[in-house]
Formats: sequence, C-alpha cells, structure tokens
Amino acid sequence: MFALIDCNNFYASCERVFQPEWRGKPVVVLSNNDGCIISRSEEAKALGIPMAAPEFKIRDELKKHNVKVFSSNYSLYGDLSHRVMETIKLFTPNVEIYSIDEAFLDFNGITIADFYQYGVQIRNQTWNWLSLPICVGIAPTKTLAKAANRIAKKYQDRTGGVYVMDSEEKRIKALKWLKIEDVWGIGYRTARKLKAKNVLTAYDFTEPHLENWIKKEMGVIGLRIKYELEGTPAIGDGQVPEHKKSIATTRSFPKQLTDFDLLRERVSTFATVTAEKLRKQQSLCYTVIVMLVADKHSIDNPKYHYSLAATLPFATNSALTISKTAISLLKQLLENTDTKKFKKAGVIVSELIPENAKQLNMFQDENPKHKALMKAIDSTNLKMGSRIVRLATQAEKTWDMKQELLSPRYTTDIKEILIAKCR
Repeated sequence: MFALIDCNNFYASCERVFQPEWRGKPVVVLSNNDGCIISRSEEAKALGIPMAAPEFKIRDELKKHNVKVFSSNYSLYGDLSHRVMETIKLFTPNVEIYSIDEAFLDFNGITIADFYQYGVQIRNQTWNWLSLPICVGIAPTKTLAKAANRIAKKYQDRTGGVYVMDSEEKRIKALKWLKIEDVWGIGYRTARKLKAKNVLTAYDFTEPHLENWIKKEMGVIGLRIKYELEGTPAIGDGQVPEHKKSIATTRSFPKQLTDFDLLRERVSTFATVTAEKLRKQQSLCYTVIVMLVADKHSIDNPKYHYSLAATLPFATNSALTISKTAISLLKQLLENTDTKKFKKAGVIVSELIPENAKQLNMFQDENPKHKALMKAIDSTNLKMGSRIVRLATQAEKTWDMKQELLSPRYTTDIKEILIAKCR
C-alpha cells in the first residue's frame, strides 16, 4: 500500500503556524512581487476569492471581507516543508518527496493492522508537532493514492482527512467519481482528446478497448497510468507520470528596466537559478532560451514579447555555461529590437536528459572542473543559505523584490526568531 500526504493550503497554513489568530479566518498568499494569489485558506475560498487573481484587481474585495494578505515567504515555507517530511519519515523509511507539500509513503514490508488509524496517527502527529493540517490518501498504487487523497480532502467532514481505498468496491466507486482531467498524469490536451472519445472519468479510461489508443497516443506513460488505476503498481521510485520538457525561471520587475547591466544581472541570476533546478533533479539541458517582455501599453510597437534560443554542443547543468550563453543571447536580443524598456525577463532550458544519460562529445565538451565547482557551490549555499556564492555577473543585486506584506522568517533567520515573553 502507498499513501499520499498532502498539506492543506500549504502556504496559507504556514502563515498561520506562528500567527494562530488567523486560524478560521480568510487568508491569502501572493506570488512574487505581490502579484497574484497563489494560496487561499478554506475561508477565503468560501468567499469566492479566485485563484491566480491579480491582487490589485480584487483589493477592495479583500478589504471588504477582512482577508489577511501575505507576501510569499519561501524561506519559511521551505523550512516547514522539510519539517513535515522529517515528521512523516517516522512512519516509514520509504518516503518519496513529490513537491514542497506532497510526499508518497511506501508501506511495503511494514505490517499495519489498521491503515485508517495509521493515517489518522500521521495526521495528528503532523498537527501536534507543526500545527499544519494534512490529508492522507492510502491505496494500492501511487495514482490511486492521489485519488484517495482528493477524496479525503474534498469530504473531510466524512473522512476525517483520511481515506483508505482498500477494496475493489471502493476503487471502482472512486474511479467513476474521478473526472478524467483530475487523474494524476493526464494533462489538459490529453484530457481534451479523451473527452472527444467520450472518456469522461477515470473508470472510462480503464476500459479494455482503449488500451491500443492509449499506447499509440500516450505511450508507456499512459499505460502506466492505466495499470495504476486498475490497482497494479507501475510507477517506481522517482518516476512520475508528468514529463518535464523544460525548466523556466521568469520574473516581472518592480519597474521597467532599460540599462543593459541591470538586465544582465537579472538574466544571469535567472540562468543560475535554472541551473540549480537542473542539478537538483539530476538533469542536463541542450537548449537555452532567453525571453524579454515589454509593457505593451507603453510602446508603439505591437510586438512586445521577444525570445532567442541557442543549442549547446554538449548537455550541461553548469551555471557558468548556462549564464554565459544566456548573456550572449540577451546581447543579441537587445541589438535586434527597437524596444528598450522591459518589465519581465526569463531563462528557459529545454531538451532535458538525465545526468547519467549524457552523450560525450569527442571534439567539444565542457570543462570537467565545472561539475566539481557546481557541487561545491551547492554545498556552500545549502549550509550558508540565500545563495551566498554567486557568479561575478550577479555581484550586486539590482533591485529588491516587492514584498510589502512579508511575515518574519521565524525558523530560518535568528534575527526574526519568535520571541516569547514570560511574565
């Protein structure tokens, strides 16, 4: 059996850990630069506050309903996520972290008399130790555990936040309830194709006559999803149905940038962060893309989105190589566009391959010292925090991200640690 642990409204819940006066009240968290809403408490959802809505557009509504608004505090969220993962490891050593607020638990080889009570114990322990609410879905496969977690979360009043799919009757009932677009690993485009074939639920997806179509249109990933829904484990450790074809780091600027040095610093920083993401998932890239976006309302040119790509002769995840390539692309973009004011930039890498699948180039390859250097930088930044080791092109941060509603970093900055007053 597998369990999926999912933290409820994670970012909003993290803010409530050290500010419990906001429990039971509407809370939302904003994206970078206090842009759009990226997390809502259940109370905010009940008010009809939409996800991804720009804060400035609904500011009056937020004030009207006394909704507490926070800037995103990723240092706090990352630390609390680590604490959640360490807590659930007490219940099984086989934990696969899937995202900042989700993890799979593998119970194979562990004798558990009552899976529901075990799930309740996990939920209670996480709440008692961290004051973070979670839901637990338990099933014979990871994909079914995802579905079980969705049921646990949607019907918390009946399930108590824990749902165990431990019978064929429960499995079939869940598949008939689960919409095809909500199946883990089935994206928007695939769901649209399936709906055109009158496949509306997860149960429809498991019909025998669809297997050839799934094999042709979705390949091995689609077949794994089908087998998982039928109750046969087909997704191993580290395997996920989704296939990332690219990694991007993009940000809007607090003000429009015109100076090359300022743009270069941002692009170099985005390239470095993107390279770090590649190394974390043990991937390499062949293609680097730089994009610039102008404010279409402040220029005469109807074109406001610019991008340029370069294909490398070798696969890499080195910040030095990716940053150097990105800066070269930035120069070319600025030389070939009349627009000089930009409100957003980004670096995207594509043509990803696993690190262990790199094809060596006989004539041209990366300096072998890069790998050791990147390992040393990652190790130092992990210990010291805040990406303290940077490239020379990042020497000085050109602007601070807008975070006017930022809460203290209670657990990661000694200057902002919670102070308890004893009387």
